[in-house]
Amino acid sequence: MAISASCLLAGCKQVKNPVIPVTYPSTAKVEHTDNYFGIDVEDPYHWLEDDRSDSTAAWVKSENDVTNAYLEQIPFREKIRGELTEIWDYPRQGVPSKHGSKYFVWKNNGLQNQSVLYISDRLDGEQRVFIDPNTLSEDGTTRVGAVSVSNDNKYVAYTLSSGGSDWNEIHLKSIDGSDLKDVLKWVKFTGIGWYRDGFFYSRYDAPKGSALSEKNEYQKIYYHRIGTEQKDDRLIYQNLKNPLLYHYCSTSDDEKYLYITVSKGTDGNDIWVCDLTKGDLSKRDFGKKYAVYLYRLSTENKDFKNEYSIVDNFGSEIYVWTNENAPRYKVMKIDIAAANPKWADVIPESEDVLTGVASAGHKLVAEYFHNAASTLYLFSRDGSGKTEIKLPEIGSVGGFSGKKDESEFFYSLTSYTNPNTIFRVADIDNPTPEIYSQTELAVKCNDLVTEQVWYTSKDGTEVPMFITHKKGIKLDGNNPTLLYGYGGFNISLTPSFSISNYFFLLNGGVYAVANLRGGGEFGSDWHKQGTRLQKQNVFDDFIAAAEYLITNKYTSSEKLAIKGGSNGGLLVGACMTQRPDLFKVALPAVGVMDMLRFHKFTVGWGWVDDYGSSDNEEEFHCLYGYSPYHNIKDSVCYPATLIITADHDDRVVPAHSFKFAAALQAAQKCGNPCLIRIDVMSGHGASSTGKAIAEAADQWSFVFYNLNMKH
Repeated sequence: MAISASCLLAGCKQVKNPVIPVTYPSTAKVEHTDNYFGIDVEDPYHWLEDDRSDSTAAWVKSENDVTNAYLEQIPFREKIRGELTEIWDYPRQGVPSKHGSKYFVWKNNGLQNQSVLYISDRLDGEQRVFIDPNTLSEDGTTRVGAVSVSNDNKYVAYTLSSGGSDWNEIHLKSIDGSDLKDVLKWVKFTGIGWYRDGFFYSRYDAPKGSALSEKNEYQKIYYHRIGTEQKDDRLIYQNLKNPLLYHYCSTSDDEKYLYITVSKGTDGNDIWVCDLTKGDLSKRDFGKKYAVYLYRLSTENKDFKNEYSIVDNFGSEIYVWTNENAPRYKVMKIDIAAANPKWADVIPESEDVLTGVASAGHKLVAEYFHNAASTLYLFSRDGSGKTEIKLPEIGSVGGFSGKKDESEFFYSLTSYTNPNTIFRVADIDNPTPEIYSQTELAVKCNDLVTEQVWYTSKDGTEVPMFITHKKGIKLDGNNPTLLYGYGGFNISLTPSFSISNYFFLLNGGVYAVANLRGGGEFGSDWHKQGTRLQKQNVFDDFIAAAEYLITNKYTSSEKLAIKGGSNGGLLVGACMTQRPDLFKVALPAVGVMDMLRFHKFTVGWGWVDDYGSSDNEEEFHCLYGYSPYHNIKDSVCYPATLIITADHDDRVVPAHSFKFAAALQAAQKCGNPCLIRIDVMSGHGASSTGKAIAEAADQWSFVFYNLNMKH
């Protein structure tokens, strides 16, 4: 692939591409009406919710046929696929982790569908393959999720998922690499808490209906003894009064404590600490004899108001990261063995958001967000001696790896223009970071720059946005631009590298990321301002970001594309239905599009914390007011839209995208295409490198063609 000195692909110019005509499949409408508080709401594409019906399967095939026929007429589609494959082919690795005398590290040689887990006896020793997911399925879509090493460093438990589904199986290996026969099924959103000759984990009962769309209820905690069958696992805890709770478990490294995290959604939780020294919990039912309520369902934490996460324990002192009376988070500790246990602040709340804390050696390692970018500090265990670890660029820290009995730790740093650089601190008392591994791209461009701007939203709130582009671009309103956002679930969008977005930048594109309310960039208050009855703030923030880019002549409405996935797919769907005139291209991926019924599928009930529920009258009116599926109107010209979903997405079930696509196609009143791309054996995101490249090629072909970029 030829890259010019200015980092633009040869021949990238502005043109006027001819309209590709589209004939949409004929999608049946049914008479289906739901009544909400006296209001009849029609749902003519309700039948597409049945993921096991022949009629839905036929509709999926016909829609994919139309989409593929359209994409095949884009003359540079295969060229883009080839160029993406070339720049994707670069070796990369994860952050090493030490367990006993062994080091583990994930590596990918470039185009492997799944990264491979290696083990070595020394940090600089020979690396041997420990788990290679690429050998586990012919299509490369079986992948490893969580990996957990036993505290005695004898066993490794790991989760496997197929085709992108959230359903997992737990498998086991000895540290020498031999496979054990243990297989635990129907596992989803689990921790692995090692204890004696087994571990605690969370699972659901086997589904009675569709495994990919049936509502998941009554998550339970079990204890599995190595070498036994799953049917013999000991039930440790269940809540028969409330089926809509998550139960996540972990144990302390010294196996003195079992931590049970209970939550009803994605925001806020309780933690129970079970003292395992009082008896063998693996042989008994859970009871108050073993439980110290670290947080009680009291006025302070009614309805899971606050968020808590165990940092570590040092003897009977337990350290917790929390936003209790601290919207920007803090660290507290409690000695649960004391006669009268009392909480004490260790790292108090500050102006920046304390986004995560871990232990390494005899210190605490703390990451903060300063204006949506990472800073890194060390603290003594009592919270004193704050020391900054300087970062070489504005970016995001991730992949921290360290232990309280080791002076060595690792972390990674990434940005919009640079992939992972992995740093090693060999001695925590002399915290001098050294580069352990630096990723070398197949195509390196030093002609890119990231700037941060602030703009004013509809209600006067100042919102930051990162804008990345080629140095020296002309602000003449003609730059093809992709605006990305999320704005929900306390998730922060900080600088991170994407080889797919890098391709767009190489081709002269401008990539903008808006840090919308609903995220966690400025703490829990910022998050709350974009939830429930205030969700419209998120859409207003995104629309204002687009208007800023246009007003300041980075781009124009004819050159502006918007993209988001999952909750970000909702964002795109809501904004394109509220302001269809503002955008030329819309890319909603795996989006929550039916805001009245989202809680009726799989784990959608867990999102009520952020969205509210149509079962509540006031929240129904709010949801109905912006639900993308319900706000598509006839006689409107909507942007050129490529909806992306997949058949194994059991988090945001594809019915959301199906119904939205059908309604949009029926309403579209201009020549802009409204297409849906439905992948197979993929889930809430591409399930393999090959599928990721294919999806990116189709996305960029669609964007380039409809933004009139010649390639």
